[in-house]
Amino acid sequence: MASAIETHLFTFKGKNRKGEKVDGEVRANNLVGAKSSLRKQGIISTSVKKKAKPLLNRPKKIVPADIAIFTRQLATMMKAGVPLVQSFEIVADGSDKPLMKELIYEIRDAVSAGGGFANALRKHPRQFDDLFCSLVESGETAGALETMLDRVATYKEKTEQLKAKIKKALTYPTAVMVVAMIVTGILLIKVVPIFAETFAGFGADLPAFTLFVLGLSESLQNSWMMVLFLIGAGLIGFREARFRSNKFAYQVDKYMLKVPVVGKIVYNSIIARFARTLATTFSAGVPIVDALESVAGAAGNRLYSDAIMRVRDDVMTGIQLQQAIKSRKIFPTLLHQMAAIGEESGALDEMLEKAAIYYEEAVDNSVDNLTSLLEPMIMSVLGVLVGGLLIAMYLPIFQLGNVV
Repeated sequence: MASAIETHLFTFKGKNRKGEKVDGEVRANNLVGAKSSLRKQGIISTSVKKKAKPLLNRPKKIVPADIAIFTRQLATMMKAGVPLVQSFEIVADGSDKPLMKELIYEIRDAVSAGGGFANALRKHPRQFDDLFCSLVESGETAGALETMLDRVATYKEKTEQLKAKIKKALTYPTAVMVVAMIVTGILLIKVVPIFAETFAGFGADLPAFTLFVLGLSESLQNSWMMVLFLIGAGLIGFREARFRSNKFAYQVDKYMLKVPVVGKIVYNSIIARFARTLATTFSAGVPIVDALESVAGAAGNRLYSDAIMRVRDDVMTGIQLQQAIKSRKIFPTLLHQMAAIGEESGALDEMLEKAAIYYEEAVDNSVDNLTSLLEPMIMSVLGVLVGGLLIAMYLPIFQLGNVV
């Protein structure tokens, strides 16, 4: 089965049925398959060869946003009545990423071979998680694939918008602080030594603050490579520890919720993701127990993943969803109230979607507030770093002027 989807891209030159010269690309399992495909299209090939992969210009990786766009385009094609296999070809032709094109063609080939759409997606777990595949499978089983793809596309778009808002909140201050550290490092390594040579001829005791900065500059000059190595090793070690140790990851996720301002954004995004994912899976006809298991995997926080799994266990024993949520104190009151209204009215998915919209807007507002709050704080930090270095260097000169 693996060889059936192991396709390659071939470039060709030849003539069509009208005798006109044509060239382009064709995807096939091998060279023989490529020539056979061209003959079926009425093209007499004069040159067919496997397309070489670039050595320096590595193709861009497939990111979740690409999957969201792919899902939306596919849903639009199917709603317009375009057959599934043909929809793959149209979407692939419109993609400007070679890796994304290759992925779509592999899915198309697997579906054409009769393997089913969901099964084709499961062969690419890095791009399509269990939740995505389960929803598509539900749509296939119910005979409403185009409707389900529309729901999945909306879910992916909302999820990516939420991620983008959080990145927006964290990217600006992170970038400014990195630049500030680089500027401070350059001042300590390149500028401060010039002042140190000047101070050597003063013949007087230097202020303690100036001596501290000179000592810091000397240490950084002698071991700046070691400092960079330690910073890099620390970041890599942190990432690996979080990936390999559930206990460490649990503690990191727990304390992230306690960080001032940022913790509130993370909290609201988790609740929004929980409500959005549960609403999507429940509306797709997925049993509530299975839906909760999928939601736990998509929570993005170990603390809440564990809590959601406990909610699932409670629901399995016959406890109502709203009561199970209420018993976990880490969920907001609004969420379990919306769940209670939804269960009583038989519109749980609609109530959860409204809760998702509320918390997504809360994330948006928090991001705007964070940006306004961080701007003066960042300016203060920059002032302390750069201004402190300048004061340390000019303080001996001011004292010398007072003595004279």
